Amino acid sequence: MRADVNSLKSAVSGNIPGSVLFACDYNAVRSPIAEGIMKKRYGTAAYVQSAGVRQGLEIDGFAIAVCQEIGVELSRHRSRTMDEMEEWGDDISAFELVVALSPAAQRKALEFTAYFSLAVEYWPVLDPTGMGELRAQKLEFYRQTRDQIAGKIAERFGEP
Repeated sequence: MRADVNSLKSAVSGNIPGSVLFACDYNAVRSPIAEGIMKKRYGTAAYVQSAGVRQGLEIDGFAIAVCQEIGVELSRHRSRTMDEMEEWGDDISAFELVVALSPAAQRKALEFTAYFSLAVEYWPVLDPTGMGELRAQKLEFYRQTRDQIAGKIAERFGEP
């Protein structure tokens, strides 16, 4: 059994960079969902964090709800910006890969490439905020975003 766990871990870690930062506008919906799914699927195969470009929003309740449906816990997530991460001692340049989930996050991540060697990928993902009028409609848009992110993670990093 131990050999099976070790071979799975090495197979998974072979497709995954050592560190991944997911970024979006406010670190309230898309990037926390991506961080949560990545951590749930791959455990400690990579150091995974998320951040936003702007500050001002906390984790979105609909994001928490749709992630709970798949066993991903987001209720303790605290939103932060890339600038705050740097102020608090996280070195953005130390991430091997930055996955931008919004155009603003892509622009911000590309600024770092002028000075540091890190890979930036842009994954256009639906922003569900403001979509739908009824709770059930809103949840459906958030599920679409969650599932889109989960699919992109599986496609990019492989199934665990």
